[in-house]
Amino acid sequence: MNTTKKYAATALAAALGVTVLAGCGGSDDDAPAGSGASKGSGSKTVTLVTHDSFNASEDVLKQFTKESGYTVELLKSGDAGAALNQEILTKGSPRGDVFFGVDNTLLSRALDNGLFTAYEAKGLDRVAEGTEQDEEHRVTPVDTGDICVNYDKKYFADKKLDPPQTFEDLIKPEYKNLLVTENAANSSPGLGFLLGTIASQGEDGYQDYWKKLKANGVKVVDGWEQAYNEEFSGSAGGRKAKADRPLVVSYASSPPVEVLYADPQPKEAPTGVSTGTCFRQTEYAGLLKGAKNEAGGKALLDFLISKTFQEDVPLNMFVNPVVTDAKLPEIFTEFGETVEKPATVAPEKIAANREQWVQAWHSIAVK
Repeated sequence: MNTTKKYAATALAAALGVTVLAGCGGSDDDAPAGSGASKGSGSKTVTLVTHDSFNASEDVLKQFTKESGYTVELLKSGDAGAALNQEILTKGSPRGDVFFGVDNTLLSRALDNGLFTAYEAKGLDRVAEGTEQDEEHRVTPVDTGDICVNYDKKYFADKKLDPPQTFEDLIKPEYKNLLVTENAANSSPGLGFLLGTIASQGEDGYQDYWKKLKANGVKVVDGWEQAYNEEFSGSAGGRKAKADRPLVVSYASSPPVEVLYADPQPKEAPTGVSTGTCFRQTEYAGLLKGAKNEAGGKALLDFLISKTFQEDVPLNMFVNPVVTDAKLPEIFTEFGETVEKPATVAPEKIAANREQWVQAWHSIAVK
């Protein structure tokens, strides 16, 4: 998952007064930022290598320090793909102790490159069924999110037209020229939507499906920011820009965000989710092989699936906690959508076919 996945994280951090740097508490090591790999085994600093969208409340990270004695140092490294590439280049001599942010679209690549040391985190018995993808426990599931088509409620109410609910609906003539999606070659939601169509239509049918979607006027743009904030008529940015696409590939958590940032807050979200178009993503963390502070890394992995951290996840990263005993914030339960049967594709199948799938998609949808 790349930075677009948690599109509101930075703005939310400012709004709620949270921090993305766990610079709380002292350290036995005065090593400079980003030098976690040089710290000795007795260090009281544990370095978390992650993508740019990681966010956590300062009080929660202080709680980890209080409980474990370790202070978290963040090393942000671009989007998820870029961060993973850097760890592959430095494998065996990692830049930190724990890596967070590899998702199920990239998981096999990380495992095949031998980046992680196996560790069974405390509390794994509480994670949602189906989120664990590695029997060796080289990675620990941390959060889930659903990539789905979002729709502009006002547009469809004004047109007296039911919004689409499934992939099959999107190719119907009544939805011609209404959908905007992101480029699957460089966008996390774009790739997730492509994988959703493959799960729905099959490896033998997805290309024909995309030919029909193309004929039905789907618009492809570079990334989420452009699609959601400039092209989608249901978003605050889209309304200001007088956008004309009432369907967009975004997230099941997007409607609560529209409510949270509206002033005044509406009684109903202005956008809805087509729950039959969703693809489930799961993000993982793992103890980096060669980590200098293995003990601190293991303690951090335990904490990432603790109830304290998990209940902090939704309003900092706009994704769902992975443990079943975490309580969702009211804005999620009131305005969000529960996706009962999201599409999924096995990580090993994604790893084996991702490049050829994206190339075939590009030849149809972009060229």
